[in-house]
Amino acid sequence: MSIDAQRYALRGVSANKSEVHDAIQNLEKGLYPKAFCKILPDYIADSKTHCNIMHADTAGTKTSLAYMYWRETGDLSVWKGIVQDAMVMNLDDMACVGAVDKFIVSSTIGRNKNYITGDVIKTIIHAAVEFCDAMRTYGIDIKLAGGETADVGDIVRTIDVGFTAFARLPRKKLVINNIKPGNVIVGFSSTGKSFYETETNSGMGCNGLTSARHDILHKSYAAKYPESYDTKIPEAVVYAGTKLLTDDFEIGGETKPIGKWILSPTRTYLPLLKNILSEVDLKKISGIIHNTGGGQTKVLKYVNDVHIVKNNLFPIAPLFRLIQSQSQTPWREMYQVFNMGTRLEIYCNEKIAESLVNIAGLLNIEARVIGYVEKKRAGTGISTLSIENPEGKFNY
Repeated sequence: MSIDAQRYALRGVSANKSEVHDAIQNLEKGLYPKAFCKILPDYIADSKTHCNIMHADTAGTKTSLAYMYWRETGDLSVWKGIVQDAMVMNLDDMACVGAVDKFIVSSTIGRNKNYITGDVIKTIIHAAVEFCDAMRTYGIDIKLAGGETADVGDIVRTIDVGFTAFARLPRKKLVINNIKPGNVIVGFSSTGKSFYETETNSGMGCNGLTSARHDILHKSYAAKYPESYDTKIPEAVVYAGTKLLTDDFEIGGETKPIGKWILSPTRTYLPLLKNILSEVDLKKISGIIHNTGGGQTKVLKYVNDVHIVKNNLFPIAPLFRLIQSQSQTPWREMYQVFNMGTRLEIYCNEKIAESLVNIAGLLNIEARVIGYVEKKRAGTGISTLSIENPEGKFNY
C-alpha cells in the first residue's frame, strides 16, 4: 500500500471505495451496465420508450471544512456552496447519461444541534431554492420535493447534507458509454469563472476533501474543533499542514482566504451539457465522464478493452499544487484522488470536438482535446490509462 493510500486508510476513508464496490458488485446493473448512472425501466408509466433515473449523494466531509470556516469567520455563505456541492454530485452524474432537465430533488440533512444553529439550517434550505432558481434561467427545471432535517447528534458530529434526485426521460435521449478506439477526449476545466458562476472557482469539487483538509490545515484546529474530525484516527495524520483557513492564497491574480478556495462550490456542467446534447448529434458522442471519485482514473470503470491516453490535460490548478506540496503525495496518486482541474470529459468523434470546445467557450468554460482512445495494448488484459504531462508519465 502506498504512503498516500495508508494515510487515507488511517483517516478512515478510501480513495477508491473498494469495500463499497465489493459490496455492490453482484447487484443488478440496470438497463445499461456501462452507463454512468444506473438506468431503470420506466416504473412511473410503464413506458418501453422511457426510463427512470434516481441518484443519491452528499457533500461528504466538505461540510466539516465549511463548519470550521463558518466558526472562524461567521460567514454563512459557505453553506450555500455546500448545498450546491451536494446537488451537483447528483445532477451532473445524471447529466452524463443525458438527463439535463425536469428533475425532482429531495434533501436529507442530519445535524448535531449543539454545533449547527438554526441560521445554518435556514441558509441551507434557502440555498437549495436559489440554486434551482438560477438553473431555471438556463432552461433547467428542478422541483424541490421537500425532505428530512433531523437532529441526530448521537451519530453526526456536525452536519451531513445530502440530496436524492429523480428524472424520467426518453431512452432515445440517453448517452450510454461505448468508448472506443478512435475517440478523442474533450476535457472541460473545473476552474475559472463560467458565465453562470458568481465567483472564480478553484476547481476543488467535492472529492478528496478529507485529504485536502488534513494535509493543508494547521494542527491547532485539532484542539480547537475536535468535533470536526474522527478523534480515533492517529494524531499524526490529523491537520498535518501549515496553513490557516484565513491565510491569503492567490489564484489567477485573485487573492482569497485558503478556506474559501477549498470551499469553492462544485461547478455544475448542466447548462453546458444541456446545450451540447441539444446541438450535437448524440450518435457522435461515445461517453461522458464526471471525474469525481477516482479523479482522472474514473473512466476506467466504464470501458472495455481500450487504452486511454491523456496527454494534453489542463495545467494543474494552483490549489492542487498546494495540496501536493503540503502532503508530498506522489503525482500519480494525486491524479487518482483529485480532478486536478479537469472534471468533465466527453469521448467523441474527432469531427465534433471543435464544436464542443466552442459551445463551452460561449459559457466561458475552457475546453480542449486532452487525449484519445486507442486499442488495448497486447498483454494488458484489462483497459488501461496513461497520463502524460510535465510531472511525468503515469500508468493505471
